[in-house]
Amino acid sequence: MLDRALNSEAIPPLFGREDGVPAGWAVSSKLVDYPAAVAAMEARAAAIAEGAAGELVWLVEHPPLYTAGVSAKPQDLLEPNRFPVFETGRGGQFTYHGPGQRVAYVMLDLTKRRRDVRAFVAALEAWVIGALDRFNVSGEIRDGRVGVWVERKGPGWSREDKIAAIGVKLRKWVSFHGIALNVEPDLSHFGGIVPCGVTEHGVTSLVDLGLPVTMDEADEALRASFRQIFGAVEPVEPPL
Repeated sequence: MLDRALNSEAIPPLFGREDGVPAGWAVSSKLVDYPAAVAAMEARAAAIAEGAAGELVWLVEHPPLYTAGVSAKPQDLLEPNRFPVFETGRGGQFTYHGPGQRVAYVMLDLTKRRRDVRAFVAALEAWVIGALDRFNVSGEIRDGRVGVWVERKGPGWSREDKIAAIGVKLRKWVSFHGIALNVEPDLSHFGGIVPCGVTEHGVTSLVDLGLPVTMDEADEALRASFRQIFGAVEPVEPPL
């Protein structure tokens, strides 16, 4: 399939706020329980919609678990007893979260940015691709396949593996859920599901690609790329 063009016509250079107010940037240092994270995220998104709280990007790691998006198919849960399974309101199908994977929950007010869902998702894709570029990894998107992919080649072979998942939800034009970037997760844990319903491709991570990237380095790359796409951030305390 052809790449969807990532040019100035498809994605604005900055999906920023007109008033320039920075988004909060929070990093949890310990594994965060998934149900507690969802509750905190939904509460924050509601407060943002009411004008009672500022925007927030919240970076976490979870214990090993599977989540089912609104399009999840029961047959794609191959090992239902392997890890806890949580139904979630985000878009997409089954995905895995666990240690070594950076999950970024993105709570942004699109009424102060752009009320354009397609452009917002494209901006999230560009954010991840920009972060990967800082490690000289060429992230790509594919029509009909959600997420960010890398092409891998060797003598006589080539394949495409997924390195980041994207699944968001909007309520009153405030986003929640977000992206999941594979830094150094146990890739065998993806074997209990059909990730995002795609059977003909695999998954990879920065470390699997031969790059000894730490979580702190991945966070800095995400923050630098976020500033280019969405605008300024300021450090804040995490909700949990």
